[in-house]
Amino acid sequence: MSENSTRRNFIAASTVATSSLAAAGSNSKMNPGRVIGANDKINVAVIGAGGRGTYVSRVFKQVGEKDNPAKIVAVCDVYQKRLDANKAYHQCDGSLDYREILNRSDVDAVIVATPDHWHAKIALEAMDKGKDVYLEKPMCHTVEEARMLSQTVRETKRILQVGSQTTSGDQWHKAKKAIGDGMIGKMLLSQGSYHRNSVEGEWNYKIDAGAGPDGKGENYIDWKMYLGSAPKRDWVKDNGADRFFRFRKYWDYSGGIATDLFFHVVAPMNVCWGEAQFPTKVMAGGGIYAFDKLPEDPSKPDREVPDTFNVMGDYAKGHSIVLSSSMANSQHIPGLIRGHGASLIMVEHGRFEGAAPYITLKAEMRNKKYIVPELEDKFKGEAEIKIPVEAVDTMKTHVGNFLSCIRSRQQPTLNVETAARAQVLISLAVQSYRQGKTMYFDERTWKYSDRPFRS
Repeated sequence: MSENSTRRNFIAASTVATSSLAAAGSNSKMNPGRVIGANDKINVAVIGAGGRGTYVSRVFKQVGEKDNPAKIVAVCDVYQKRLDANKAYHQCDGSLDYREILNRSDVDAVIVATPDHWHAKIALEAMDKGKDVYLEKPMCHTVEEARMLSQTVRETKRILQVGSQTTSGDQWHKAKKAIGDGMIGKMLLSQGSYHRNSVEGEWNYKIDAGAGPDGKGENYIDWKMYLGSAPKRDWVKDNGADRFFRFRKYWDYSGGIATDLFFHVVAPMNVCWGEAQFPTKVMAGGGIYAFDKLPEDPSKPDREVPDTFNVMGDYAKGHSIVLSSSMANSQHIPGLIRGHGASLIMVEHGRFEGAAPYITLKAEMRNKKYIVPELEDKFKGEAEIKIPVEAVDTMKTHVGNFLSCIRSRQQPTLNVETAARAQVLISLAVQSYRQGKTMYFDERTWKYSDRPFRS
């Protein structure tokens, strides 16, 4: 089966909502998109206007008005209240059905900020229709979707930037250069964390009273469209309000800590390494240790995903990554990469989304001599080197990079290939946790299993 057919079958199989609109993306003919002139505005549409989509769209508006000629021309959300609020803010029109947005010839690019299980489907359809895509992290929900997104970017020549704005921080690119210059010797182990201890950090966002599939006016939610390819659920019996407003707590729509938090750690690590890499072996553990009941209804479980989670991954080039997180404790560990000759500390405070004034290289010494003698010339007798980091607004920088790439057709900072390698580690971590097994990955075939592949 061709890659084209695989994508079309995926889109067709996950298409929902019977309307007069054709199943977008089922046509094998690629749309090259509008040619944008030097003085033309880039027309951007928002698909998924919840808290994140609302924020990102406003950054696009700010950057588009100040640095790049771009504007928000349409919005889409399955919740009428969110749709109305964003239409009013951007002074544009919109729809409850994303396919109406993708069928518009005046839309050059889309922001996809829906729950995770919709990311790949909408992005694939958008690219087939000639749209460039700013795809919020995580890139997608599964390994198979990551592969299809990678293939489709190559086929359609569209620009896809994954919205982990963290990767636009200067510290990762300074770290990449230091490693490339041989400043740490043989790379051994990368470590990082992402910890929280707050109600919002637990994903227990406010639930709007009266909102739902039977809601009137602005309270209406298109629950069938929201579920999409996920298992059918009854709004009342299956705690639909919690599933909608707090989707990251449920496997149907999210990977929990792995997808919401660890993407902001694994993607920058792949930038630092200098060459984004697929893992060969992934192990995950953790559990629901603190939040076992809903705070407003103790008779119902608080979440399906773990509140405490850890991951170990091995790579073919002979190094590993270790990640830790808890929603019930806010203490981070330093974000760093250990080499045989030195350690490279990117974020001493451990907050991967936090600013860092410098990165630090600490040489491995024994009896006042460098363990790796070749580092003598690089460290010049010092045990520690600090490299200044430029302070930037990572969100505006990331958005600006995407808009610039739409014009230049150059690859963006967090392109699909780098993001796919981060996504595979994350998706396999979810599989490992849920199955209680170690997962193995073969990058030549994109296959994964709970048994090692023969070399």
